[in-house]
Amino acid sequence: MAKHDKSDIGISTLLNPVPVVMISCAGKDPKDAKQRPNIVTVAWAGTINSEPPMVSVSIRKSRHSHKLISETGEFVINLVNKSLAKNCDYCGVRSGADEDKFASCGLNAVKADGLDYAYYISESPVNIFCKVKEVKELGSHDMFIAEIVGIKADSYLLDDEGRLCLDKAKMVAYNHGEYFVLGEKLGFFGYSVATPEVFEKRMGYKKDRDKYKRLREQEPKKGKKY
Repeated sequence: MAKHDKSDIGISTLLNPVPVVMISCAGKDPKDAKQRPNIVTVAWAGTINSEPPMVSVSIRKSRHSHKLISETGEFVINLVNKSLAKNCDYCGVRSGADEDKFASCGLNAVKADGLDYAYYISESPVNIFCKVKEVKELGSHDMFIAEIVGIKADSYLLDDEGRLCLDKAKMVAYNHGEYFVLGEKLGFFGYSVATPEVFEKRMGYKKDRDKYKRLREQEPKKGKKY
């Protein structure tokens, strides 16, 4: 059989890999056990517009968070890194109607700036604050279409120029029922037509060479090899 011979495998939701995110939300009375800050794990989330910046998340109608988001029109997308992977999975198989998932996972809920009800996960490297603009009923899931109204990121992810470097975060992707940490950097947007000089700079090759050159010059007598 040739490598690219094809087989029919049926119809399913097989677009992979996809981002896996932890959606946090709360009801209008967070002191009520049924409306306290909650987390739901979602693999069906995506960017849908640039100006204004907008996203969509699809959530089953039966999920506890579906009710909270429907009532308040708010949620936060919390990006998932390696250290959050187990908590992310846990929040996808437990219901916030039965337990406080923030407490169960040892995570901190912080009130989101610019939102009236939703909280974000302090331990997440990036938090995206969203206000629902439209809800589309699709079948098993409803799609919440929302505008991004604020973003917070861990300071260590910013370089000296204030540019966000998500490659430092050890981000997690969901691929056909399994979690993976993003690995080797292959390029960047437009790298296929970039000049060699731009490619080396953006990929960090020149920076690494300069670093090792400085180390060799600073410690010529210690016998270190770089």
